Amino acid sequence: MNAGYTWREVVAAPAPGERVVDRLAHRWRHGSPEEWRARILRGEVTLDGAAAAESAPLLAGQTLAWARPPWEEPAVPCSFALLHEDDDLLAVAKPAGLPTMPSGGRFLEHTLLFLIRRRWPEAAPLHRLDRGTSGIVLFARSQLARRAGSAAFREGRVRRRYLGLVEGHPRADAFEIDVPIGEQPHREIGRVFVAAESGRPARTRVRTLARRADGRALVEIEIGSGRPHQIRIHLAAVGHPLAGEPFFSSGGLPRDEDGARPGDVGYVLHAWKLDLAHPGTGAPLALECAPPAGLRP
Repeated sequence: MNAGYTWREVVAAPAPGERVVDRLAHRWRHGSPEEWRARILRGEVTLDGAAAAESAPLLAGQTLAWARPPWEEPAVPCSFALLHEDDDLLAVAKPAGLPTMPSGGRFLEHTLLFLIRRRWPEAAPLHRLDRGTSGIVLFARSQLARRAGSAAFREGRVRRRYLGLVEGHPRADAFEIDVPIGEQPHREIGRVFVAAESGRPARTRVRTLARRADGRALVEIEIGSGRPHQIRIHLAAVGHPLAGEPFFSSGGLPRDEDGARPGDVGYVLHAWKLDLAHPGTGAPLALECAPPAGLRP
């Protein structure tokens, strides 16, 4: 059982006549209107610090808050390995199955960020890995590293290489995928990132390392700045989804299955190598995390 958490929102431009229960149910999405009414009656929801009424109209600038009581989080591997530590940076190896950050209302303390901050409370993540991806995650420990590291990731000056197991045998030994990635509506979870012509540019470089007898292939994948779920979307878009991919299907679009979520696990992907200029010294920094047995070249 975790310690609970309080979500807060400063209301901006509410719709005419929008009520507290409307916003909670349609914008926050942590339950049906009936569930939100029950939480309001239990006194879990406040508006400007006072107990909220479900029918209270919302005004711009008000603070809406939900003090969620403690809950049991799904079991995950709550561990990590230290790869690098100095006054500016921290690099750790995340196991597959552990979320990097709190997400979806399910994970709070069962996250890499929570584990890291118990030892390094100043640490700020410079990027994230999907829950099912294992390997290197980099954290800033200083304001300098946070600014410089964030800029390096944003501008594509961090070289990131992954190992993945894909379905099928790519015909080419090396190829690039440049399918744009954007958001589209999803009937169950609001919006999701997918392959979309109207999306933002994204480029993934793929090198085939081994074509295996079971019809799968081991590939090395390289990205620069990166979009959400980029590797998973791109490989699915070209007909070679990651082995065990639970959400993205042909064309880089969601599977048409009730209950499927982009945060689901089962695919085989490992953040193997990461190279950047150290934000404090400017010296080259090369990090490597040994892959699991099934992904060794």
